Amino acid sequence: MTHSKTLSMKAGLFASVFALAAGGALAETTVTAVMHSDLRVLDPVITTAHITRDHAYMIYDVLVAEDETGKIQPQMADVTASDDGLTYTFTLRDGLKFHDGAPVTGADVVASLQRWGKRDTGGQMIMDVTASLEAKDDKTVVWTLSAPFGPFLETVGKQSALPPFIMPARIAQTPADQAIQEHIGSGPFKFVTEEFQPGVGATYVKNEDYVPRSEPASGYAGGKVVNVDKVRWLTMPDSQTAVNALQSGDIDLIESMPVDLIPLLEGDDTVAVEKRAAFGFQTMGRMNFKHPPFDNPKIRQAALLAMSQEPVLAALTASPEYYQVCGAIFGCGTRLESTTGTETLTAAGNPEAAKKLLEEAGYDGTPVVLMQPTEAPTLKAQPVVAAQQLRAAGFNVDMQPMDWQTLVTRRASMEAPANGGWNMFFTNWQMSEVANPVISVMLNGRGDTAWFGWPDDPKIEELRKEFIAATTPEAQKAAADKIQAHAMETVSYVPLGEYNFPQARRTVLTDMAPTPVPVFWGLKKSEE
Repeated sequence: MTHSKTLSMKAGLFASVFALAAGGALAETTVTAVMHSDLRVLDPVITTAHITRDHAYMIYDVLVAEDETGKIQPQMADVTASDDGLTYTFTLRDGLKFHDGAPVTGADVVASLQRWGKRDTGGQMIMDVTASLEAKDDKTVVWTLSAPFGPFLETVGKQSALPPFIMPARIAQTPADQAIQEHIGSGPFKFVTEEFQPGVGATYVKNEDYVPRSEPASGYAGGKVVNVDKVRWLTMPDSQTAVNALQSGDIDLIESMPVDLIPLLEGDDTVAVEKRAAFGFQTMGRMNFKHPPFDNPKIRQAALLAMSQEPVLAALTASPEYYQVCGAIFGCGTRLESTTGTETLTAAGNPEAAKKLLEEAGYDGTPVVLMQPTEAPTLKAQPVVAAQQLRAAGFNVDMQPMDWQTLVTRRASMEAPANGGWNMFFTNWQMSEVANPVISVMLNGRGDTAWFGWPDDPKIEELRKEFIAATTPEAQKAAADKIQAHAMETVSYVPLGEYNFPQARRTVLTDMAPTPVPVFWGLKKSEE
């Protein structure tokens, strides 16, 4: 099919999305991006969906943040710690205002942190040892712990999963299991509510009142200087359509470029294809611990035995250049690396052993409702390959197709699979989000307050506390090794290896931060 015919066939879609993208004054500098997923859920506390986190980075700010070396730096606030490591004092910097014009106060910070602490895996552990969290005045927040928490600032300043974004207290007082209804932050962009259309796109405009820090931008820290007037995210489920739009100049960026389509861009000097960061993602399968059949640990173990990483990764990325077979839940090549319990995963699997274990467990053919996202390039392949592997081992798999945002909503349901719930889905985490047992939501064993799947696992909670209490790298490694072994024995999840999808951008975009999370401050757009 020719380029012109493809564009013609997609004319209806283009007419709607580009009409929205073209709104505003002609002199405006607008960056138009196709992100990895459609944006539907706007509350960064009730979901860990990466697209919601990306949205949050646009409009909210954080107290402290990681620089490009991974060191925690002041962002909204300077911070001091007491000698005993029990008291942290945050002092808000001057010039902080919410998008509605109200100043950011200590009360806003406290309310935001309290809501975050109810949902975030690391935040929950900090709240376990929080003696008090108080706004001493409008600019000062004092956080006092009852016991030392070594990775305290690293958890509060983490770059992903659930960073503690600061929002007005009246909004942050929304119960942590209910979605907020206003989307007002103090960050470098403002969300244009009236232009938000799920399935079509979202619009952000420069916050003219934002006062960047004076330091140069570094990672997620430093001066968040906005050099464009508007950023528009467009939803294009068809990857070929997105590539055509990139080549024609109708869009500027494809966040997740399908590897099999990269040859279409070869020789086009107006487009650059590049990896965002050195470390990519871990892809994985998550089971529902609340309902049959995966409430039975032997059946979870059978599923792990049935699966093999290589076919999943090959289907996902289409090229070994972009993936690595790896059984380490904390990442291969990292200081916490251990591959205990993943020997079959990194080989060819063991379907015969899986069949035998299913028989021992008394598996009665209960359907495995496997949710399959149909439009996200980084999530389409995993369930298809996994379903084949599970069926080969004797599982009765009911694969149900849906878009990713429908899946994100449905995975929050604790109902039985027959009543709108689920048994298994696949997801991806940036390696930085699973690099240690404090921040990895996949290792949260707190039952109904854990991440989707809701494992009730007191043993892993004790092991995570052991990691926090460790005072040497050797002790931390020993605790992490125990966690790897336990997580694979109980099948907290099925790690399926590492991959690194590239992005594709028009070369008119420059100075884009090489961060795993795509951020839009700092970048510039020149004339075509």
